[in-house]
Amino acid sequence: MRPPSNERPGPRLRCPGPVRRRAFLQTALGGIGGGGGLTLSGLLRARAETPQAPSRAVIMVWKPGGCSHLDTYDPKPEAPSDYRGPFQTIGTKVPGMRFTELLPRQAEVADRLVVLRSMTQTAGGHPAGSMQMLSGDMDTQDKPKPRLPDWMCAANRLLTEGGRRGNPLPRYVGINPPLGYNGPAWLGDAWQPFVVSGDPSAPDFRVPDIGLENAAEVERLRRRVGLRGRFDTFERTVGRMLETEAIDAFEARALELLTSRDARHAFDLSREDDRTRDRYGRNAWGQQLLMARRLVEAGVDIVTTQLAGPLCGRTQGWDDHAVDHHVFEALRFRSAAYDHAVAALVEDIHERGLSDRVLVVVTGEFGRTPKVSYGASTGAGDASGPAGTIQPGRDHWPQAFSNVWFGGGIEPGGGRHRQARRAGRRTALHGARLPGHPLSPSGHRRRPGHHQRPLRPTDAAGGAWPPHPGIGRLTRGLPRPGSLSRGRGDGAGADGTTVTFGSGPMRRGENAETRR
Repeated sequence: MRPPSNERPGPRLRCPGPVRRRAFLQTALGGIGGGGGLTLSGLLRARAETPQAPSRAVIMVWKPGGCSHLDTYDPKPEAPSDYRGPFQTIGTKVPGMRFTELLPRQAEVADRLVVLRSMTQTAGGHPAGSMQMLSGDMDTQDKPKPRLPDWMCAANRLLTEGGRRGNPLPRYVGINPPLGYNGPAWLGDAWQPFVVSGDPSAPDFRVPDIGLENAAEVERLRRRVGLRGRFDTFERTVGRMLETEAIDAFEARALELLTSRDARHAFDLSREDDRTRDRYGRNAWGQQLLMARRLVEAGVDIVTTQLAGPLCGRTQGWDDHAVDHHVFEALRFRSAAYDHAVAALVEDIHERGLSDRVLVVVTGEFGRTPKVSYGASTGAGDASGPAGTIQPGRDHWPQAFSNVWFGGGIEPGGGRHRQARRAGRRTALHGARLPGHPLSPSGHRRRPGHHQRPLRPTDAAGGAWPPHPGIGRLTRGLPRPGSLSRGRGDGAGADGTTVTFGSGPMRRGENAETRR
């Protein structure tokens, strides 16, 4: 019951009934009673003028073939000589964290890095290892083409579903990207990256088909596109749906890029001062990472770049079998360009205030065997002796390897350390995602793909995909910046912990499934 009230009841207000559409629009557009209230046009204007949160982005730096973690980020100085390699260890800015002498510049910025030494996967071949890392396909058998879309193409699709944006730049750009074993799979070619090929450090380097400078050419192009649209008679049957959608998406993207001056400037490294270009290194790798920074700063969401080619040595990759390279000469050969480029990217992103919104991941598909093997070189070249020369190498090792993370809002104190343990042992690993990151979609989200195929990439066991940013399956959370996660290290730990080894080196082409 209501408490008694001394107030006299006022006149009852009656609902006037439904409002006609014209009256509603007049009220909305003119303001309530014309008294300067918030109008619909004012609401839309206020929304347009509200500063939008800056978009987040990922730069993935891929080292194809598999870098030796023992000779870079996870040294074992107390291990026997046939395991530890010839390189001395050096201190970093983080007490207790040591790298090898090959990475002095990265040692200087180690307090901004997360070094994850407990990465693992189960595929011993390059195709299956790459697919497991980038698409979550847990099949350990090598395949010529991916079965599942990689995280980059899937994220490109998911982000594009949010609607058209004003930025003419593509959401996903690959600068000499790792396309050999990865791609959109059943999503369709429309979600491939915009590919930049070549050596950005070359004097005559330019990105073709970006930002026409001649106004007359731009206008002529627009007229031709409009004319073509009126006469377009492509047969849009179910059998050609994927192809047609890809063509439409490519044409829209190409027209934006062809006519945008801002797009041309984003790819133009000559607009950087000489000091910055020198800082990254006047070589292909340094300028690739500089271009990656320019692109995410200009609004690109995903950039992938592959550190391969002549800077790697004779076989132009990190696959340092004895038949390909003298593993230690190869690592020394490529270390200066690699060390300077990655350290410069970390410093540059931090100094420009981008570290909260840009995540950098440096990784490959696996590591190298703990025990050094020896074999005959198959040919002379950079970091390899003449054919027949017996030289050291390390083979594939997916059981334990290292990768490096920086930025992206990784929260301090959010990770766990792992003690060094037996190399051949399997440890339960779990997805680590950045909360609220748009490139870290929930595993429960479903999006209709082509022919109603659900766009929810999963691994073979049905697990949610991708862990942020889709690379492999990571430990529970990431260590805080300036920390490391001790892997199931191969040798005696730097802290004096004695570690037993696995059952010997993995032979070329062997995978972890056959070793158990």
